Amino acid sequence: MASTSAHPEAHFTPEPAYTALITGGTSGLGAEFAQQLAARGHGLVLVARDRRRLADVAAGLRARYAVPVETLAADLLAPEGVAEVAGRLGDTANPVNMLVNNAGHGLAGNFADNGLQEELDLLRIHAEVPLALAHAALQAMAQTGGGRIVNVASVAAFTPNGTYSAAKALLVNFSRWANVFYRDRQISVTALCPGLVHSEFHDRMGLDKRSIPSWMWLTADHVVREGLTDANAGKPVSIPSARYKAMALVARLAPDTVVERLVRRSR
Repeated sequence: MASTSAHPEAHFTPEPAYTALITGGTSGLGAEFAQQLAARGHGLVLVARDRRRLADVAAGLRARYAVPVETLAADLLAPEGVAEVAGRLGDTANPVNMLVNNAGHGLAGNFADNGLQEELDLLRIHAEVPLALAHAALQAMAQTGGGRIVNVASVAAFTPNGTYSAAKALLVNFSRWANVFYRDRQISVTALCPGLVHSEFHDRMGLDKRSIPSWMWLTADHVVREGLTDANAGKPVSIPSARYKAMALVARLAPDTVVERLVRRSR
Protein backbone atom coordinates (compact mmCIF):
# COMPACT_ATOMS: atom_id res chain seq x y z
CA MET A 1 0.00 0.00 0.00
CA ALA A 2 1.20 3.51 -0.74
CA SER A 3 2.62 5.59 2.08
CA THR A 4 0.18 8.03 3.67
CA SER A 5 2.74 10.32 5.31
CA ALA A 6 2.50 12.93 2.58
CA HIS A 7 -1.31 13.22 2.56
CA PRO A 8 -2.34 16.85 3.04
CA GLU A 9 -5.46 15.89 5.00
CA ALA A 10 -5.75 19.26 6.76
CA HIS A 11 -6.12 21.04 3.41
CA PHE A 12 -9.09 19.07 2.08
CA THR A 13 -12.18 21.13 1.39
CA PRO A 14 -15.12 19.63 3.31
CA GLU A 15 -17.82 18.14 1.09
CA PRO A 16 -20.87 15.97 1.73
CA ALA A 17 -19.86 12.37 2.38
CA TYR A 18 -20.53 9.90 -0.40
CA THR A 19 -19.59 6.32 -1.32
CA ALA A 20 -16.85 5.49 -3.81
CA LEU A 21 -16.33 2.09 -5.42
CA ILE A 22 -12.70 1.43 -6.38
CA THR A 23 -11.57 -1.51 -8.48
CA GLY A 24 -8.06 -2.74 -7.73
CA GLY A 25 -8.52 -0.98 -4.41
CA THR A 26 -5.83 -2.71 -2.35
CA SER A 27 -2.64 -1.68 -4.16
CA GLY A 28 -1.08 1.07 -6.24
CA LEU A 29 -3.28 3.95 -7.31
CA GLY A 30 -6.38 2.11 -6.10
CA ALA A 31 -5.07 1.96 -2.54
CA GLU A 32 -4.10 5.63 -2.77
CA PHE A 33 -7.59 6.58 -3.95
CA ALA A 34 -8.97 4.66 -0.97
CA GLN A 35 -6.68 6.47 1.46
CA GLN A 36 -7.39 9.95 0.15
CA LEU A 37 -11.15 9.46 -0.16
CA ALA A 38 -11.38 7.92 3.32
CA ALA A 39 -9.37 10.85 4.69
CA ARG A 40 -12.06 13.15 3.28
CA GLY A 41 -14.73 11.19 5.13
CA HIS A 42 -16.18 9.18 2.24
CA GLY A 43 -17.35 5.60 2.47
CA LEU A 44 -15.73 2.97 0.29
CA VAL A 45 -16.45 -0.20 -1.61
CA LEU A 46 -13.14 -1.90 -2.37
CA VAL A 47 -12.92 -4.47 -5.15
CA ALA A 48 -9.98 -6.87 -5.60
CA ARG A 49 -9.32 -10.58 -6.01
CA ASP A 50 -7.43 -11.27 -2.78
CA ARG A 51 -10.04 -11.66 -0.04
CA ARG A 52 -7.52 -11.62 2.82
CA ARG A 53 -5.78 -8.49 1.58
CA LEU A 54 -9.14 -6.80 1.09
CA ALA A 55 -10.05 -7.53 4.71
CA ASP A 56 -6.72 -6.20 6.00
CA VAL A 57 -6.88 -3.00 3.96
CA ALA A 58 -10.51 -2.38 4.90
CA ALA A 59 -9.80 -2.88 8.60
CA GLY A 60 -6.93 -0.41 8.46
CA LEU A 61 -9.04 2.24 6.75
CA ARG A 62 -11.92 1.82 9.17
CA ALA A 63 -9.59 2.12 12.15
CA ARG A 64 -7.76 5.18 10.86
CA TYR A 65 -10.60 7.18 9.33
CA ALA A 66 -13.79 5.82 10.95
CA VAL A 67 -15.56 5.47 7.61
CA PRO A 68 -17.67 2.57 6.34
CA VAL A 69 -15.71 0.22 4.08
CA GLU A 70 -17.32 -2.64 2.16
CA THR A 71 -15.33 -5.28 0.31
CA LEU A 72 -16.08 -7.28 -2.82
CA ALA A 73 -13.72 -10.13 -3.66
CA ALA A 74 -14.18 -10.45 -7.41
CA ASP A 75 -12.12 -11.56 -10.39
CA LEU A 76 -12.90 -8.94 -13.05
CA LEU A 77 -11.63 -11.20 -15.82
CA ALA A 78 -14.53 -13.55 -15.01
CA PRO A 79 -18.06 -12.63 -16.18
CA GLU A 80 -19.52 -13.43 -12.75
CA GLY A 81 -17.04 -11.08 -11.09
CA VAL A 82 -18.02 -8.20 -13.36
CA ALA A 83 -21.70 -9.00 -12.82
CA GLU A 84 -21.29 -8.89 -9.04
CA VAL A 85 -19.60 -5.49 -9.11
CA ALA A 86 -22.09 -4.14 -11.64
CA GLY A 87 -24.87 -5.31 -9.35
CA ARG A 88 -23.41 -3.31 -6.46
CA LEU A 89 -23.12 -0.23 -8.68
CA GLY A 90 -26.74 -0.66 -9.70
CA ASP A 91 -28.08 -0.74 -6.13
CA THR A 92 -29.95 2.59 -6.04
CA ALA A 93 -31.16 1.93 -2.48
CA ASN A 94 -27.52 2.06 -1.31
CA PRO A 95 -25.99 4.24 -4.03
CA VAL A 96 -22.40 4.47 -5.16
CA ASN A 97 -21.66 8.11 -5.97
CA MET A 98 -18.18 7.68 -7.44
CA LEU A 99 -16.74 4.86 -9.52
CA VAL A 100 -12.96 4.60 -9.86
CA ASN A 101 -12.14 2.19 -12.68
CA ASN A 102 -8.57 1.38 -11.66
CA ALA A 103 -8.02 -2.38 -11.91
CA GLY A 104 -5.47 -3.46 -14.47
CA HIS A 105 -2.12 -4.98 -15.28
CA GLY A 106 0.59 -4.70 -17.92
CA LEU A 107 2.54 -7.05 -20.16
CA ALA A 108 6.29 -6.82 -20.60
CA GLY A 109 6.47 -8.29 -24.10
CA ASN A 110 5.33 -6.98 -27.45
CA PHE A 111 2.01 -7.89 -29.05
CA ALA A 112 3.02 -10.78 -31.33
CA ASP A 113 5.48 -12.16 -28.74
CA ASN A 114 2.81 -12.45 -26.05
CA GLY A 115 0.17 -15.16 -25.96
CA LEU A 116 -3.08 -14.20 -27.65
CA GLN A 117 -5.11 -14.89 -24.50
CA GLU A 118 -2.78 -12.63 -22.49
CA GLU A 119 -3.41 -9.83 -24.97
CA LEU A 120 -7.17 -10.39 -24.97
CA ASP A 121 -7.22 -10.39 -21.16
CA LEU A 122 -5.27 -7.11 -21.18
CA LEU A 123 -7.81 -5.57 -23.52
CA ARG A 124 -10.67 -6.91 -21.41
CA ILE A 125 -9.43 -5.56 -18.07
CA HIS A 126 -8.50 -2.14 -19.46
CA ALA A 127 -11.41 -1.56 -21.85
CA GLU A 128 -14.32 -4.01 -21.67
CA VAL A 129 -14.52 -4.17 -17.87
CA PRO A 130 -14.37 -0.38 -17.29
CA LEU A 131 -17.07 0.12 -19.91
CA ALA A 132 -19.30 -2.54 -18.34
CA LEU A 133 -18.95 -0.97 -14.89
CA ALA A 134 -19.41 2.56 -16.23
CA HIS A 135 -22.60 1.38 -17.94
CA ALA A 136 -24.02 0.15 -14.62
CA ALA A 137 -22.84 3.24 -12.76
CA LEU A 138 -24.29 5.70 -15.29
CA GLN A 139 -27.70 4.05 -15.19
CA ALA A 140 -27.81 4.17 -11.39
CA MET A 141 -26.32 7.66 -11.03
CA ALA A 142 -28.91 9.05 -13.43
CA GLN A 143 -31.60 7.81 -11.01
CA THR A 144 -29.92 8.96 -7.79
CA GLY A 145 -28.99 12.54 -8.61
CA GLY A 146 -25.62 12.26 -10.32
CA GLY A 147 -22.08 11.22 -9.48
CA ARG A 148 -18.55 10.95 -10.77
CA ILE A 149 -16.64 8.34 -12.73
CA VAL A 150 -12.84 8.30 -12.85
CA ASN A 151 -11.37 6.03 -15.50
CA VAL A 152 -7.70 5.43 -14.77
CA ALA A 153 -6.13 5.61 -18.21
CA SER A 154 -2.53 6.59 -18.99
CA VAL A 155 -0.48 9.14 -20.87
CA ALA A 156 0.29 6.12 -23.06
CA ALA A 157 -3.17 6.73 -24.56
CA PHE A 158 -1.58 9.50 -26.63
CA THR A 159 1.22 7.32 -28.00
CA PRO A 160 1.47 4.35 -30.40
CA ASN A 161 2.46 1.66 -27.91
CA GLY A 162 0.66 -1.62 -28.47
CA THR A 163 -2.50 -2.99 -26.92
CA TYR A 164 -2.12 -1.15 -23.62
CA SER A 165 -2.06 2.31 -25.20
CA ALA A 166 -4.89 1.33 -27.57
CA ALA A 167 -7.11 0.31 -24.64
CA LYS A 168 -6.27 3.48 -22.73
CA ALA A 169 -7.02 5.60 -25.81
CA LEU A 170 -10.48 4.04 -25.85
CA LEU A 171 -10.98 5.07 -22.22
CA VAL A 172 -9.86 8.63 -22.90
CA ASN A 173 -12.16 9.07 -25.87
CA PHE A 174 -15.09 7.46 -24.08
CA SER A 175 -14.54 9.69 -21.03
CA ARG A 176 -14.39 12.86 -23.15
CA TRP A 177 -17.67 11.96 -24.82
CA ALA A 178 -19.48 10.79 -21.68
CA ASN A 179 -18.41 13.88 -19.73
CA VAL A 180 -20.30 16.02 -22.24
CA PHE A 181 -23.24 13.71 -22.87
CA TYR A 182 -24.13 13.04 -19.21
CA ARG A 183 -23.39 16.51 -17.87
CA ASP A 184 -27.06 17.49 -17.79
CA ARG A 185 -27.67 14.48 -15.52
CA GLN A 186 -25.10 15.83 -13.03
CA ILE A 187 -22.58 13.11 -13.89
CA SER A 188 -18.94 13.84 -14.69
CA VAL A 189 -16.55 11.36 -16.31
CA THR A 190 -12.79 11.92 -16.12
CA ALA A 191 -9.93 9.99 -17.69
CA LEU A 192 -6.92 10.13 -15.38
CA CYS A 193 -3.76 9.87 -17.49
CA PRO A 194 -0.61 9.57 -15.39
CA GLY A 195 2.81 8.70 -16.67
CA LEU A 196 5.08 6.31 -14.80
CA VAL A 197 4.02 5.93 -11.18
CA HIS A 198 5.90 4.29 -8.31
CA SER A 199 3.58 1.37 -7.51
CA GLU A 200 3.27 -2.42 -7.74
CA PHE A 201 2.09 -2.16 -11.36
CA HIS A 202 5.57 -2.17 -12.92
CA ASP A 203 6.96 -4.57 -10.30
CA ARG A 204 4.40 -7.20 -11.36
CA MET A 205 5.49 -6.71 -14.97
CA GLY A 206 9.11 -7.38 -14.01
CA LEU A 207 10.16 -3.99 -15.39
CA ASP A 208 13.71 -2.87 -14.56
CA LYS A 209 13.02 0.60 -13.13
CA ARG A 210 16.74 1.40 -13.10
CA SER A 211 16.62 1.84 -16.88
CA ILE A 212 14.15 4.75 -16.57
CA PRO A 213 15.29 8.28 -15.57
CA SER A 214 14.15 9.31 -12.08
CA TRP A 215 12.49 12.50 -13.36
CA MET A 216 9.92 10.41 -15.24
CA TRP A 217 8.49 8.86 -12.08
CA LEU A 218 5.47 10.27 -10.24
CA THR A 219 4.19 9.40 -6.77
CA ALA A 220 0.78 7.82 -6.27
CA ASP A 221 -0.08 10.55 -3.76
CA HIS A 222 0.45 13.30 -6.33
CA VAL A 223 -1.38 11.50 -9.15
CA VAL A 224 -4.48 10.77 -7.08
CA ARG A 225 -4.58 14.24 -5.51
CA GLU A 226 -4.45 15.88 -8.95
CA GLY A 227 -6.92 13.37 -10.37
CA LEU A 228 -9.48 14.03 -7.64
CA THR A 229 -9.10 17.78 -8.04
CA ASP A 230 -9.74 17.53 -11.77
CA ALA A 231 -12.62 15.07 -11.34
CA ASN A 232 -14.26 17.36 -8.78
CA ALA A 233 -13.90 20.21 -11.30
CA GLY A 234 -15.62 18.10 -13.96
CA LYS A 235 -12.64 17.92 -16.32
CA PRO A 236 -12.80 15.21 -19.00
CA VAL A 237 -9.04 14.48 -18.97
CA SER A 238 -6.53 14.81 -16.14
CA ILE A 239 -2.79 14.60 -16.84
CA PRO A 240 -0.88 15.03 -13.57
CA SER A 241 2.36 17.04 -13.82
CA ALA A 242 3.46 19.65 -16.33
CA ARG A 243 6.12 17.40 -17.83
CA TYR A 244 3.60 14.75 -18.85
CA LYS A 245 1.22 17.39 -20.20
CA ALA A 246 4.09 18.54 -22.41
CA MET A 247 4.92 14.98 -23.43
CA ALA A 248 1.28 14.32 -24.38
CA LEU A 249 1.30 17.42 -26.56
CA VAL A 250 4.53 16.36 -28.27
CA ALA A 251 3.09 12.88 -28.83
CA ARG A 252 0.11 14.40 -30.64
CA LEU A 253 2.28 16.49 -32.93
CA ALA A 254 5.39 14.37 -33.59
CA PRO A 255 5.51 11.60 -36.25
CA ASP A 256 4.46 8.16 -34.99
CA THR A 257 7.88 6.69 -35.80
CA VAL A 258 9.57 9.21 -33.51
CA VAL A 259 7.08 8.78 -30.66
CA GLU A 260 7.19 4.97 -30.85
CA ARG A 261 10.96 5.00 -30.66
CA LEU A 262 10.96 7.28 -27.62
CA VAL A 263 8.35 5.17 -25.86
CA ARG A 264 10.34 2.00 -26.55
CA ARG A 265 13.47 3.53 -25.02
CA SER A 266 11.58 4.50 -21.87
CA ARG A 267 10.44 0.92 -21.14
